[in-house]
Amino acid sequence: MPLNVVLFQPEIPPNTGNIIRLCANTGARLHLVRPLGFRVDAKAVRRAGLDYRELADVREHADLRGCLSSLGQPRWFAFTTRGNRRHDEAEFADGDALVFGPETRGLPDDVLAACPSERLLRIPMLAGARSLNLSNAVAVAVYEAWRQLGFR
Repeated sequence: MPLNVVLFQPEIPPNTGNIIRLCANTGARLHLVRPLGFRVDAKAVRRAGLDYRELADVREHADLRGCLSSLGQPRWFAFTTRGNRRHDEAEFADGDALVFGPETRGLPDDVLAACPSERLLRIPMLAGARSLNLSNAVAVAVYEAWRQLGFR
């Protein structure tokens, strides 16, 4: 069962294009939760994703609840600068969902409150740094989870 990458209300087309390419190369499924800040067929998404769009499993969902329901209520992890644990301290399993917020504001408080505190994960950064680029953060998280799964 593949990993699931969930982008909650993504805003910047090239980031999503890069993540499409990442998912095509790692076997992860990509889930986009509306509203999106762009059209999925936008030129910037296509340019960043190159010809990987047809190689990736990309699905759109009206809301996060519906997304998780369509996946059979998987165990999910919220990535946030306010996370309680480092991303490499979590133990990932096949079918887990890795949830990321919009570029300009991160995941909203109600989504963070719905996630068990031990699954609020942060990616280490130097003190005073604000955040990583979304596509970079997704790459760090996906590769750590995939590494733990033996790159299957």
